[in-house]
Amino acid sequence: MSSLLPTPKPGILDITPYVGGKSTSAGTQKVAKLSSNETPLGASPKAKAVLADLGDKLHYYPDGGSGELIAAIADVHKLPAGNLVCGNGSDELLSLITNAYAGPGNEVLFSEHGFLVYELAALSNGATPVKAPEHDLRSDVDALLAAVTENTKILFLANPNNPTGTYISISEVERLHAGLRSDILLVLDAAYAEYVRKSDYEAGVDLVAYNKNVIMTRTFSKIYGLSSLRVGWAYGPDEVIDVLNRIRGPFNVNAIAQAAGVAAVRDQEFVEKAIAHNDKWIPILVQNLRGMGLDIPDSVGNFILMDFANTGKSATDADAFLNSRGLILRSVASYGLPTCLRMSVGTDDQNHAVMDTLREFLEK
Repeated sequence: MSSLLPTPKPGILDITPYVGGKSTSAGTQKVAKLSSNETPLGASPKAKAVLADLGDKLHYYPDGGSGELIAAIADVHKLPAGNLVCGNGSDELLSLITNAYAGPGNEVLFSEHGFLVYELAALSNGATPVKAPEHDLRSDVDALLAAVTENTKILFLANPNNPTGTYISISEVERLHAGLRSDILLVLDAAYAEYVRKSDYEAGVDLVAYNKNVIMTRTFSKIYGLSSLRVGWAYGPDEVIDVLNRIRGPFNVNAIAQAAGVAAVRDQEFVEKAIAHNDKWIPILVQNLRGMGLDIPDSVGNFILMDFANTGKSATDADAFLNSRGLILRSVASYGLPTCLRMSVGTDDQNHAVMDTLREFLEK
């Protein structure tokens, strides 16, 4: 018998599996999970209500095209339904895009502290991930353009970026696009777009509408509070949406996720409450934690990045101390930020608890 074994495609064994934010802490029963950028307000009551009506329909396949969900997204965001596609979270769509447009010999470009899924998607398709330097923890258009080669096929831009919370203006995004060849697909990952309240920011709708090589991805996992259901969507040109519909699974978004997504996207009053809570707490957290000596970039998302480099204390020790009190933040060493922790905005009590605990830790 042959001693040969099945061999995976090149790049797959180079992947370090993605590890999500922790949800438990040894020795503590009650925890505050602030590690995954989940909204502290939970999901819309209207989204929760639809789940009760689906029990008698679980034996039916879901709508393979997510028709009602796409119609709702199109209506709320004033977009053409034919240019939308839904996925099992935006992660699936990012992977599908890479699967469709990059492979061996191609390069997938993104900023050095960009979302980890970009690198995983590139490697799983045999493509080469390329990281461009950032400037002050912000995507650098000139560095990204300088990193483009004849092999570049996709450029992922997380705007706002996770885990830094920073963004670049729409004029900078447009400058980036103008500097790309027409055969390079610019992917605007706007997972946190709903939280941004800056006059020079846009998620990229117009850039998609007037170009054939730009696609925007969005998610229901953040402000809509549907992380456990995995719902994402993308807006793109006809040709790109057609390709994604050809390669996605025939029932890639389950019926519960579709129904909850419809209710959630139509409940914009609930979304505004989530925005108001975030707008209240981001400046409070930033001001207080900076006052303790932590370096924190200005964040436009629902999270902040805190750097312990100048405190004389380590992020690892801070993480352990917080964990001992049932406060779970996110280590971001895997993003190339070993001196930092990322904190999601929590409830009022959770936010106060983190500030009080960090003050105690730093004063020890």
